[in-house]
Amino acid sequence: MTDRLKTEGESPRDTARTINQILDGRINSVGSVTLTASTTTTVIADPRAHVNSKVLLMPTSANAAAALATTWIAAAARSVTVNHASATSTDRSFGYVLLG
Repeated sequence: MTDRLKTEGESPRDTARTINQILDGRINSVGSVTLTASTTTTVIADPRAHVNSKVLLMPTSANAAAALATTWIAAAARSVTVNHASATSTDRSFGYVLLG
């Protein structure tokens, strides 16, 4: 996880460490979600979300991979709604990246 920079008083070493973490891909924009069974929407509460956010889903189970074709995203302020087909399976799990 990337260290947050202070607005004042940050040492050059701390600033360099944070920038290096960002360059190494640790940008604090990832999460995980499991689609809610027997419903058609799953809400991800995430304070980083914004109406213009882009959310990239990566299935982490076979059932999630099968559900991907019928899944779409609606981003809003502080949350993301994952719209999906209703299924009884409880292992439709995804990793996600939230950008913007």
